[in-house]
Amino acid sequence: MLDNFWFNVKYGINHVLDINGYDHVLFLIVLTVPYLFKDWKRVLLLVTTFTVGHTLSLILAAYSVVRVNGQLVEFLIPISILIVALFNVFTAGKGAQKERVGVLFFTTLFFGLVHGLGFAREFRMLVGGSDNKLLTLVEFALGIEIAQIIIVFVVLILGYIMQTIFRFSKRDWIMVISAIVVGLVIPMILESDFLA
Repeated sequence: MLDNFWFNVKYGINHVLDINGYDHVLFLIVLTVPYLFKDWKRVLLLVTTFTVGHTLSLILAAYSVVRVNGQLVEFLIPISILIVALFNVFTAGKGAQKERVGVLFFTTLFFGLVHGLGFAREFRMLVGGSDNKLLTLVEFALGIEIAQIIIVFVVLILGYIMQTIFRFSKRDWIMVISAIVVGLVIPMILESDFLA
């Protein structure tokens, strides 16, 4: 029982930290980069909202409620990252992250749903004919949340170091990181099978 628990939690952690599937990490970076340590509660709430969306779409897929075109989802994932990164670029230093809480949380929930659908096929194979799909989902979601908190913490630490020790302005920090992410996701979009 405990072996199963750890397997599923580790599977969730590895899903996020997988070097070949770094789109999840890129999304978390652009979601977190506008914030400082003092905003940790807001960031944690955003990340948890993303996990809720991700888990919800996995539940729908695991119980065969939804079936989605895999190529479309794989196309929408980098699009979602691009949208958040561009939002950061155009609102850097304007405090937009504090004003538009509702829009940001709704968008994050929606992107969580999209990212979860991207993993649905593999997840269906993981749970297979399991009697307890819901428990597996919860354990997997816990692993995802742990990995996401690690990434958020790293981004916040790097932001703190760059802004206090290296004297980057908050605006420049957001612009540079978001622009790098834009540069990484554009090839992902262009190479998508959906566009082929």
